[in-house]
Amino acid sequence: MVKIDETLTMLKDLTDARAVPGNEKEARDVMTRYIKDYADELYTDNLGSLIAKKTGEKDGPKIMISGHLDEVGFMVTRIDDKGFVYFQTIGGWWSQVMLAQRVTILTGNGDVTGVIGSKPPHILSAEARKKPIAIKDMFVDIGATSKEEALEFGVKPGDAIVPYFEFTPLKNEKMLLAKAWDNRIGCAIAIEVLKQLQNQSHPNTVYGVGTIQEEVGLRGAKTAAHLIQPDIAFSVDVGIAGDTPGISDHEADSKLGKGPQVILYDASMVSHKGLRDIVVKTAEEENIPFQYASIPGGGTDSGSIHLTANGVPSLSITIATRYIHSHAGILHRDDFENAVKLIVSVIKKLDSETVKEVIFN
Repeated sequence: MVKIDETLTMLKDLTDARAVPGNEKEARDVMTRYIKDYADELYTDNLGSLIAKKTGEKDGPKIMISGHLDEVGFMVTRIDDKGFVYFQTIGGWWSQVMLAQRVTILTGNGDVTGVIGSKPPHILSAEARKKPIAIKDMFVDIGATSKEEALEFGVKPGDAIVPYFEFTPLKNEKMLLAKAWDNRIGCAIAIEVLKQLQNQSHPNTVYGVGTIQEEVGLRGAKTAAHLIQPDIAFSVDVGIAGDTPGISDHEADSKLGKGPQVILYDASMVSHKGLRDIVVKTAEEENIPFQYASIPGGGTDSGSIHLTANGVPSLSITIATRYIHSHAGILHRDDFENAVKLIVSVIKKLDSETVKEVIFN
């Protein structure tokens, strides 16, 4: 039996929260509960991104640590006469991981359980069975017998549909299985960074941020960064794990448990060389394991943050995670803890003079 300690309780509460883009309140409330004791100020921007401010040196640089609150999910678009629910994906989904998966519809009358269905393969042609079912041909079965009954359940267009999965430490207790690691692990890192800076001096002001609507265009990062106007930013997110069968090192070579990933390049940003250099140097000096990675097919909050005002030197630090954008992902607890250790160590170095050196490196 795995002992659920304080950290695992936080990770469970964060990943169990249901929060698709545009409906992040549950995750924001959980993050607020865990970060409020470590912040001098707590507020949101007008779209709902959470900002926790911790002042070290009042006139020092502003450092933003950004994890996004939202997870990939769905939205109800219509209900047919037989009571089946049709949906729009919110965020990137691969059709192969969706069918027969349990979901929860968050209605004004409470939760409604459903399962994603489609036409059964037994009645498809041999040719059709060779092809994945298109997302447009899927629906959610909530057990309703008519449109009227579905409406009585409280289901209506615009309701959020969230993957259902329970947080589960695996037999190897460092391996953690849950939904929504993308990106509650980033929110957890922001919380833990502020926690570890308690009662410690740091020559700057740190902002732990839970952004909204990252999965649909890095939107909350843009508004939160405009409000904060940071001097330096770290986006903390999940990255691609390359340690499962069939993946070559050329495609992805990161392994769970081998340290956080320092992102060199993604589809939204080329990482800032000066900031990357100080992070790598700190990791080497402190003997903190890390891995280099690139994500040519995806972006992080850094993509919006680094374009704020006259530019913000930014770097994405990610946690290698298996099976992202599905109902269940796996990551390694040591990578989480080492990411926090690395970011805290770097923050302690980021005084005004060092930030100037970073910018012009």
